[in-house]
Amino acid sequence: MIIREARTTDRADWDELWAGYLAFYESTLAPDVTETTWRRLLDPTEPMHALVAEDDSGALIGFTHVVFHRGTWSVGDFCYLEDLFVAPTARKQGVARALIEAVYALADQRGAGRVYWLTHESNAAARKLYDQIARNLGFIQYRR
Repeated sequence: MIIREARTTDRADWDELWAGYLAFYESTLAPDVTETTWRRLLDPTEPMHALVAEDDSGALIGFTHVVFHRGTWSVGDFCYLEDLFVAPTARKQGVARALIEAVYALADQRGAGRVYWLTHESNAAARKLYDQIARNLGFIQYRR
């Protein structure tokens, strides 16, 4: 498996993974949101980045999207891991861990003082991994 930045040529594989990710969360998005997201992920002037996991055949088997932003508790940026998805056929093979570790490396390279993310409390499989590689500080998200 190779972890790398997303490229324009990844669009078809990314679209398939993105659809799986949205289905997992029982969500739909307007096509223009998906299109804008893809453009932002590839635009070097945007604070958004996409890392992908590629298998031995060159097919994408997972992705993560991150957003770098300023915070009030640090001079350096923070890194928000917004999306993480692994194709069902590639799960339990270390793909999610490798993607998160690549996010950690990118955040370190950019001097980010924090990497953080959210997951649903019912996502037991993901939380088992997250509890191994990060700390749950107990915060609860509120949303309008």
